[in-house]
Amino acid sequence: MAKNLLKNPCGEEQMDFWELTENGGSQWRVEDMPGDCGHSISDDDIKQYFATSFELCLKRQVVDLVAEGYTPEDLDTQPVVNVEDWYCGRTDCGCTYQLTACLLDENQEVNHSFSEYGEGLRFISFEHGGQDSRFWHGWFGVRVTGSGVRVEL
Repeated sequence: MAKNLLKNPCGEEQMDFWELTENGGSQWRVEDMPGDCGHSISDDDIKQYFATSFELCLKRQVVDLVAEGYTPEDLDTQPVVNVEDWYCGRTDCGCTYQLTACLLDENQEVNHSFSEYGEGLRFISFEHGGQDSRFWHGWFGVRVTGSGVRVEL
């Protein structure tokens, strides 16, 4: 399996490496699995998750593929790009979840296709988050962890 290119995908380093593009309500927080009224993940190595609040919370990383060691020539072969994420709501409150992954060229312009996307891939933008649906104060929104971006060469 290819290396996960996202840094701090499970909150071991709190919010390090993430750009908080939306930080509403009580803001993002890292909690221990499974948390109050939570669900467990099938990966026992994951001990924490990111919790959202009652207003929209989104966080983002842009992976610079050339800085990660991929050559432009390798990237122009259009390798498979895999994006993954784990999310759940609480058992006592509904939530919304969203994930946006974009393949970007050297100018960080969006290309909407993940297969046969053409030459020029240099960056991958990964943004996810959500909020609770009852607007309860605290961290009752969607929970996310175990995120990943991988390029299969």
